[in-house]
Amino acid sequence: MKVLLYTENEKMIGKSGLGKAIKHQMKALDYANVSYTLDKNDDYDILHINTYFPKSYLMAKKAKKLGKKIVYHAHSTEEDYKDGFIFARQTSKLFKKWLIKCYSLGDVIVTPTLYSKRLLEGYKGLENKKIYDVSNGIELEFFKPDKKLGKEFRKKYGYKDTDKVIFGIGLYIERKGIVDFVNLAKRFPQYKFIWFGYSPLAAATKPVKKAVHTKLDNLTFAGYVEPSMIKAAMNGGDLFLFPTLEETEGIPIIEAIACKCDAIIRDIPIFDGWLEDNKDVYKATCIDDFEKKIKLFFDGKLPSLTKNAYHVAEERDLKNIGNKLKKIYEEVERAG
Repeated sequence: MKVLLYTENEKMIGKSGLGKAIKHQMKALDYANVSYTLDKNDDYDILHINTYFPKSYLMAKKAKKLGKKIVYHAHSTEEDYKDGFIFARQTSKLFKKWLIKCYSLGDVIVTPTLYSKRLLEGYKGLENKKIYDVSNGIELEFFKPDKKLGKEFRKKYGYKDTDKVIFGIGLYIERKGIVDFVNLAKRFPQYKFIWFGYSPLAAATKPVKKAVHTKLDNLTFAGYVEPSMIKAAMNGGDLFLFPTLEETEGIPIIEAIACKCDAIIRDIPIFDGWLEDNKDVYKATCIDDFEKKIKLFFDGKLPSLTKNAYHVAEERDLKNIGNKLKKIYEEVERAG
C-alpha cells in the first residue's frame, strides 16, 4: 500500500494551521510505517488529498478515472470560513458548495474532530459519506515542559520574572478572537499581552485592522514565529488565552496542554466532550467572562489544571494519529 499525500499551494499555506497539519500528517505516517509519496507522478494506491483548491479537485477527478481510492481530508468548513477575511460572510454559501463538490469525491472523508464531522454530516450531498474524525495531532516529544526555554522567551521579549504574561496565537482574522484579546489587554494594563501569528492586513476586516494597529505599552504583536518560539512562549508565559470563535480543532490549545500551560478558552461547541470546564481548562463565554476568569486566575482563586489536562495531549500524540490513519487506509483498500 502506497499513499499519495497531495497538497496544493504548499508554499502559500505553509505557515498556516493547515500547513502545520499536513507536516504532522507526514510524521504520523512515518511513525506508523506507512509508505507515502508527495510526488503526484509516482505510482500510488490511495490518494490522500488535503486541499480544496481547483488543482486538488482536478487531481481527485483524475484519480477517480484511474480507479484509485480517495481519502479527502476536510480541514475546512463553512463555519470556520465565514468569520475570517473580508467578504468571507458574503461568499460563505458559495464556499460551502465548493467544499461539498470537492469532499464528495472522497471514498471516505477525514476531519479533525467529532464537531466538524457532525457539521459535515449536515451538509446536503455528504450525508451518506463515511466520515472519520481523527485529530491533526501534536508531536508530544517536541511540545513538552522546558523551564530553560521559558526563560529564553522572557529574555527575548524583555519580560521580567515577576511579569504576568498572557499570550494568544492565530492569524489576523476576526474568528481567532484577536479583537477581544486586544480589548482585554486594555482592561489589564498590569499584565503583559503578546500575540503570535500573522496574515496580510489587506485581507483583514476593519475591527481586526484597528485591533492590530492598537498601541499599548503592555501589548506586543510578535508576528509569525517558528514552532520553537511558540513552545518557548508556552513554557515562559503564565496563561494561554484562546478566545477563538470557531475551529475545526484548535491545535494550539493541545500544544499548550502538552507544555503544561494553563489556559482560558472560549466556550464554543468545538471543545465540548474533550476539554472540560474547570477540569482541563477554564472556559469563558464573552469578554466580560474572560476578564473575570483572568482576574480570578491571577488572584490565585482558580487553581492550575495542567496535570488534569495532560491526557488530552497524550491521546493526540502523532504516534497514535498515524495508527488511526493507517487503519482508515486499510479499510478503504479492503472496500475494493
